[in-house]
Amino acid sequence: MDFSSEFFSKFIASDANRADLIQEWLLEHGIVSHRTIIDGKNHILIQFEPQFYNPQFKIKTVIAHYDRVAGSPGANDNSAADWMLMNWAVELKEMKSFHNVRIFFTDGEELGWNTGVSEQGAYGIAQIFKRLGLSDGDVYVFDSCGRGEVPILSRTELPPKTPKKFADDFTDLLNRTQDILRRSCPGRWMSLPVPYSDNASFLACGIPAVAITMLPAEEASLYARELLRDKSLEAAVMNRESSKKERMKSTTPEYGYKQRMPATWRLFHTPNDSIQTLTPDSCRIILNILKTIALSNIPVF
Repeated sequence: MDFSSEFFSKFIASDANRADLIQEWLLEHGIVSHRTIIDGKNHILIQFEPQFYNPQFKIKTVIAHYDRVAGSPGANDNSAADWMLMNWAVELKEMKSFHNVRIFFTDGEELGWNTGVSEQGAYGIAQIFKRLGLSDGDVYVFDSCGRGEVPILSRTELPPKTPKKFADDFTDLLNRTQDILRRSCPGRWMSLPVPYSDNASFLACGIPAVAITMLPAEEASLYARELLRDKSLEAAVMNRESSKKERMKSTTPEYGYKQRMPATWRLFHTPNDSIQTLTPDSCRIILNILKTIALSNIPVF
């Protein structure tokens, strides 16, 4: 797969009905998906045939949001990850053994960046998971994965009063994700603060979730150095300023300290988040990570 396909061009067109395009493409490739409407948001769920699930092992929920900010092609945020998960779904359908994976393409992720996590579309999904007792699986969020060659695992700082069980479960998932990255791309990944994606919704509902993105190596290294130089940068990236009012006073409220952010992130929500900025090698790297996730089955205790 690559970003030069006719489908991908249609998907990032300004008039695209992205939810319909995802479901139509999946059906053409033999995958039935389900439209799930929660709080007015249109999510798309892929639940595979029963033979692909083994109740002795944890369910792995893999998520990519398909919505985008008006006026932006959204090639990297988040069309690239959508395209990767769609192609991965075809591989999962053809596996000879169980994989315990379900996939959500979520709507409304962009609504939460300046209004609060409860406005994100994934928040409604996380609440349902919690209510139905589905919070003991693994949640992996893929966001902005189409540019660069270095996978970035989002570094998350839990609040001091986080319940011990949740903290332990989150740490366990984080450690296992690090192991997945070591096996998928040894010596070629980093853990850095990343602006919250749909993982924020699950964390807010007490469900462990991790987020993975991509950056060019030079940008990742420069960003790591900036974090060491300016100890307040991480708080700005993670929207942890003392109040929403303080965030809104920033000249770049979407991302504080914008001049010190990776150049890739400065393209988000602009007309410049275009297909020309994507790097084909990112597909190979992310698909390798996804394959490792599919093969990593953790027993339910």
